[in-house]
Amino acid sequence: MAAQLRLKLERKPAFRREDFIVSASNAQAVAALDAWQAWLGGALALVGPPGVGKSHLAEVWAKEVGASRFTAGMLVSDLKPGPVLVEDADRLGDDEGLFHLINRAGGLLLTARTPPALWAAALPDLRSRLNALGSAEIAEPDDAVLMGLLTKLFRARNIRPPEDLLPYLVARMERSARAAEAMVVMLDEAADAQGRPVGKALAREVLELNGDLFED
Repeated sequence: MAAQLRLKLERKPAFRREDFIVSASNAQAVAALDAWQAWLGGALALVGPPGVGKSHLAEVWAKEVGASRFTAGMLVSDLKPGPVLVEDADRLGDDEGLFHLINRAGGLLLTARTPPALWAAALPDLRSRLNALGSAEIAEPDDAVLMGLLTKLFRARNIRPPEDLLPYLVARMERSARAAEAMVVMLDEAADAQGRPVGKALAREVLELNGDLFED
């Protein structure tokens, strides 16, 4: 079988609503963002491990509601009125800014890896605000999300895997975005190095050689 011809070019993520796969692992978070005008105190933390789609969902929300973006070092007073998005709020390192953002919240979305109650906060007033902040969680991917994530990662590398490869991988690999990303990179590199197509035979070898990385 001839090796697959692929361009070594990764596409930038589109962050479109239609590309976000809704399943049991993230349905609560999707519903919470759709109902953003009803958030308690006008703010919500979107929580989950790396790679599960927090940024994708947050960007969809920000685009739909016309949210401004706040980063460390910005002045809250410089933001336009209306919804605000803060990515990686648990690592923002700006207690004063975060405190003032929560106080003026009229649609404040904060993405983070951990719940607000676990974030470091030197200001006592900020600590109390964080303890009361509502959150929605995105869990590690289930079958539907993992298959969609693999599809997106392969597409970003201009790889069209055979139809039977995705179910094969989902049944055997660790159920995490980290593992999906690592698997696609390893398959791509192995295919190029060996001049072979990306398929079940190659995936079997990669899994056997790197079993410690992909244990479920």
